[in-house]
Parts: sequence; C-alpha cells; structure tokens
Amino acid sequence: MKISTIVITLLAAGALLFYLYMKGYIFANFESVNVKEAQAMIENEKNIAILDVRTPEEYRRDGHLSNAVLIPVQQLKKEIGRLEPLREKKLIVYCRSGSRSAMASRMLANMGFHPINVRGGINAWKEEGLPLEQ
Repeated sequence: MKISTIVITLLAAGALLFYLYMKGYIFANFESVNVKEAQAMIENEKNIAILDVRTPEEYRRDGHLSNAVLIPVQQLKKEIGRLEPLREKKLIVYCRSGSRSAMASRMLANMGFHPINVRGGINAWKEEGLPLEQ
C-alpha cells in the first residue's frame, strides 16, 4: 500500500471522527433528542428552558422557538450569568443545524448545566412543520 493512500485514509477517518464529535454523536457529555422529542419535552415538562445559540440575524430572519433565550454560541461563556437562574432546569439547546448547539451543549455540561441538544436544529424543526415565532 502506498504511503499516500494511507495518509488519505487517515485524513478521511480523522475528518469523519471530527464531524461525529462536533455533532455530538461521539464523546458527548450531554443528551441529544430529535425535534419531535424536544417539542414533547417543551409541551409536557415544567422544568424546561430553551436556549437558541444562533446569531441575532438568524433568530430574526428564520424565526425561533417560543420563549427561547438568545445567546449566540460565540458569546456563551461571556453571557453565562444570564443562564444562572436556569441552572436547575433542563436546557433545550438549538441552532440552525445542530453543530453549534452540540458545541454549546458540551460547554454547558462542563459548567454544570443540563443541556439537551436538538439534533438537526431549526432546519429539522421547520421540516417537521413545528410551530415557530417570528
């Protein structure tokens, strides 16, 4: 086997592992649910809060879940004090596609919160025709 083939194979495997890690499929210290499970939790559980980690522009342009707190993932560490009253609640965390929310969920879990990542984000929410606010 050629060295170049081995290198390409290792790079591809590394890229795949990185993708799976970023989406929260491997080595996750948080729970992930699909959009229907998230909606059921929001409707049926009382100890729930919702965190949107997209940009303000995305929040306005694409709509958002009702009662969602907006803190872009890039500002999460700086703005963590805003979430302190929600520390004992389950935090439904979503973004556009599930990558930034997985990153935010990982950070929140490391800070002692109980995040629940929404796989597929607002894109999957819209595909299911679930309710949004504008």
